[in-house]
This record gives sequence, structure tokens and C-alpha cells, in this order.
Amino acid sequence: MSEKANRARELFLQGYNCAQSVAGAFAEDMQLPLDTVTRMVSGFGGGFGRLREVCGAVSGMTFAASVLRGYCDPKAAQEKTQVYAMIQTLAGRFREQNGTIICRELLHLEAPEGTPVAEKRTAEYYHRRPCPELVACAAEILEDYLAQTAG
Repeated sequence: MSEKANRARELFLQGYNCAQSVAGAFAEDMQLPLDTVTRMVSGFGGGFGRLREVCGAVSGMTFAASVLRGYCDPKAAQEKTQVYAMIQTLAGRFREQNGTIICRELLHLEAPEGTPVAEKRTAEYYHRRPCPELVACAAEILEDYLAQTAG
């Protein structure tokens, strides 16, 4: 497992949500304090506020990739295309490895739980959830992508 994958997994096991864990693994690379990064992506956990839509690990990966390789000029059409292509590549790699980028599908849920209340982090929670592996996967995908496309 890569350095960023280990860090993302460690952050998740400390109680951070999936998006916070992946984005947090890249906080130093983004030159941002961990608490700033985790606050900025706090609502993306649980598949976007526990709606169980796009996996928070993918959202955290998207956030970090955008900070590290994004654009800011609203008229930068070429840069926008490049960023969207990067995100499609990253999400595609996650989908290839995990079968989907949708949280409820990754968790084998028929529907969202219908509550904004996060589950208590217990040994049973960690035993039945693939999330520690999913955040590690997303972080490793981004770390590999950044290394392969550096320069």
C-alpha cells in the first residue's frame, strides 16, 4: 500500500469520513492544514451528506486532484477540459477496481438509510464496511496518477 493510501486509511480509522480521509491524505501536498481540508470536504462523506450517492472517497480524490491540478480562470476552456478528463480518468480507475463509484452500491444498500445521523464507529462497523479499503484505493489511485503525470 502506498504512503497516501496508508495515510487515508489511518485517517478513516481515526474517525474522519471517507472524503476527509482521502483529501486529508493530500493536505500537505495542497499546502493546507489538515483541519482546513477536513472542514472543506466534511459534507461530502457518506456519498454526499449520507445520501449514498457518489462515494466520498471519490469526492475526496476529486477535491484533492482539483486543488493540485485544477484551474481558476472561468474562460479557460482547455484547462476545464483537462480537469474533467483527469477526473473521469480517476473515477474510471476507481470504478474499474471497485465496480462502481456510487456509495450505496459499494455498501450493498438498497436505499439510503434516510437519516443524517452517522453510524457509531465500532469494531462491528469497521468489520462490515469496505470504507477503509476504499479510501486507501482512492488515495493510491490519485497518488499514482499524480506521479505518472508529473511535469
